[in-house]
Amino acid sequence: MAKNKNDKKTCSYIGGQAVLEGVMMMGKTCMATAVRDPDGEIQVESLRLSKTPTVEKLSKIPFIRGTVNMISSLVRGTKTLMRSAAVYGDDDEEPGKVSSWLAEKFKINVMDVVAFISTVLGVVLAVALFMVLPNFIVSTLKGWFPALAGTVWEFVVLGVLKLAIFLAYMALILFIPDIKRLYMYHGAEHKTITCFERGLELTVENAKSCTRIHDRCGTSFLFIVLFINIVVLSLVNWALGINDINIPNAILLFFARIGVELVLLPVIAGVSYEILKLLARFDNWFVKIFKAPGMLIQRVFTTREPEDDMLEVAITAFKKVLEMDADETVPEQKFVTGGVLSQKMDETKQLFQANGIDESDAEWIYALVLNKKRSELKEEAIVSSSEAKKIDEIVKKRLGGRPLWYIIGDTEFYDCTIKVDERALIPRPETEILAEAVVKMAEEGDKILDMCTGSGCIAISVAKHLADKSVLVTAADVSDAAIMLAKENANLNSVSINFVQTDLFDKVRGRFNLIVCNPPYIKSSEIPHLQKEVREYEPKVALDGGEDGLDFYRRIAKDVHRYLAKGGMLLLECGENQATDIINLFEKREYAIVMKDFAGVDRFLKIAF
Repeated sequence: MAKNKNDKKTCSYIGGQAVLEGVMMMGKTCMATAVRDPDGEIQVESLRLSKTPTVEKLSKIPFIRGTVNMISSLVRGTKTLMRSAAVYGDDDEEPGKVSSWLAEKFKINVMDVVAFISTVLGVVLAVALFMVLPNFIVSTLKGWFPALAGTVWEFVVLGVLKLAIFLAYMALILFIPDIKRLYMYHGAEHKTITCFERGLELTVENAKSCTRIHDRCGTSFLFIVLFINIVVLSLVNWALGINDINIPNAILLFFARIGVELVLLPVIAGVSYEILKLLARFDNWFVKIFKAPGMLIQRVFTTREPEDDMLEVAITAFKKVLEMDADETVPEQKFVTGGVLSQKMDETKQLFQANGIDESDAEWIYALVLNKKRSELKEEAIVSSSEAKKIDEIVKKRLGGRPLWYIIGDTEFYDCTIKVDERALIPRPETEILAEAVVKMAEEGDKILDMCTGSGCIAISVAKHLADKSVLVTAADVSDAAIMLAKENANLNSVSINFVQTDLFDKVRGRFNLIVCNPPYIKSSEIPHLQKEVREYEPKVALDGGEDGLDFYRRIAKDVHRYLAKGGMLLLECGENQATDIINLFEKREYAIVMKDFAGVDRFLKIAF
């Protein structure tokens, strides 16, 4: 028979599986699962495939590879379904007593327990429906029709019963809304693969025009498996003498038959896989006869026309596989799901540690998103899906190098909420000591000047804490952007402050009882070696203190006496090992006191004139 040029067809090496609200695609080196979460967003989880040398060899041996692939597909498919359920089934309801108890006592998410139990029950149901039940029915029929026993027709009836039970099962579960949507995603998977095999661009519109029936679908296994099942089981049972004559005990015979089926599953799967693989490469009238039953089952039961957003999900998974197969440097990624607090926080800490980020940032992120104090994070809890997504967004930005508080948008400073962004330095916790010192020293009606105010944190917190003493607070900075940010923070905290844009004292008028300043004090040569989040994001003008870090202190020492009232006080923040050198710049001082920060480092100076 002459071959038609269309007999042999091009097959995509990528195969797939429908999951809950999504599709898994598997390529040569990776697999990717795309799922639409409850918020309507498409989440993708991608993994690099790895096989042991033994499995790698076995997966290339004809007939053996069918069994290997069957087991691998079963394990991988179950895990994928569980992962998709974690995305699709996660909600934001308050965790119940059982969830909280499991999290507290065993560090277990209740969804993991449900998924495990569902998997076990699924395997038990499959064995009961497709092995135990049909064998039981055949045993009953042999009691009515003794002539059936020991003949090939016994196994023909057994095969037909299995198919009938399967079709009935397929028809019944169609009434379950989630299963109907699963079959729609199954259709989306097929349309996407067919679109690619036809050489069309992977778009929703192109995929819609393709058929939802595909001849390499696992559903097509059915007719082939049925045929092989009949032949192999008949031959083996006959050869081993497993029949009513040789084993008259009905119960023993029943379990012997079940045992044989279980043992022969790998053989049947291996032979069926090779036949299916061969048939999938051709598209002539002869092979269509063998494909027809499986294609019919797909059309009637296991696929439905998908919606556009389902095709979008399937295409997303397919493209991710193409991308990862083409470039081995493309990283894996995970779904963002809820889970046990301690486990999720540990994962984030490990990620930060691997990227040179302080682990305390992870604690701050979880505390802020969960609206807890950092000390309360020791109490076990369940992180919801929406909370996990917020955390993930912040974590990704933090891994990009942006400082945490710029990402959050504000921070707490001495009982004030301070908005922060790239216009000014992020207020450091130790600077609260400086602000507190000003508050303790201030008296009724004092005039206070905060130079190099930046975000305005010192001036604002001082004004807020001294609201009952009628003090007048002025805040100055050379940066117009910083002054704008400080004004926003003053409005945010409902305090009245006089703002002046000036290079230190240039445009300052009048004398003050207290002058406080946290000037730039980093040596110019050290700037390139600072942490990435400081070096690349915080304003250099607020960091660079010149060659030795003391440029601003020299200028302050030169002019401060003209702006301090009699008996006034200057308060400064400085860098490590700078205190003595700074004090020596102020020759006309009456006295100078050094104060330490939380780490015991000489950090602050009080200088009287």
